[in-house]
Amino acid sequence: MQVLKTRLPEWMQDWLEVIIPGSQILLILFVAWLLQRTLRRLVRRASAHYQLPNELLVPINGLIRWLIIASAALLVLERMGVSATVLWTAFTGFATVGAVAFFAAWSVLSNLFCALLIFTVRPFKIGDYIEVLDTAEKPGAKGRVVDINLLYTTLEDHGAATGHTAWLQIPNALVFQRVVRRFQGVPPPPAPPAATADAIANASPAAPTPVTPGPFNTP
Repeated sequence: MQVLKTRLPEWMQDWLEVIIPGSQILLILFVAWLLQRTLRRLVRRASAHYQLPNELLVPINGLIRWLIIASAALLVLERMGVSATVLWTAFTGFATVGAVAFFAAWSVLSNLFCALLIFTVRPFKIGDYIEVLDTAEKPGAKGRVVDINLLYTTLEDHGAATGHTAWLQIPNALVFQRVVRRFQGVPPPPAPPAATADAIANASPAAPTPVTPGPFNTP
């Protein structure tokens, strides 16, 4: 800096304190813009490779954009002469508020993260017949996957009564906390309970009701 001041005319030396920070700020903004474009392009390629829905790209791009904007804003404020102590205090305050909001919305965020896992790991896809079980021995929610969004996986209930269509909305986080049975093709219809089936099989025709002789039915 001192060497540059000695080689420049006197009228330009007074502007160095404005030109150099201004150039640094412009460079920070350009790098932030270039980084955002690069990351968005990478996310777009990853979504095309893993066939991610557009509903999932919106929050990912928004998160990337705001992280880059916040980082660039901190660097710009530092170039403008704002104290590092003030920036650190503001950062810790925003981080505390963000942590509280994160834990307050943990259930929603867990469903969003599990939706990302479903679209990338692909334990099942739309059109598959699955059953979500508490354990492998107990029956659970069974049906055909008709929709997967950021919060729920929707099944067309396989156990609904004939002529009635019902849907089961299962939180995405619950899918990764339970046993998932995936059927190859259409599963068989639900069997009646064993006690009911035995009662129907062992039922005998009812005995005729004895007729008590009376004054009008005497042979």
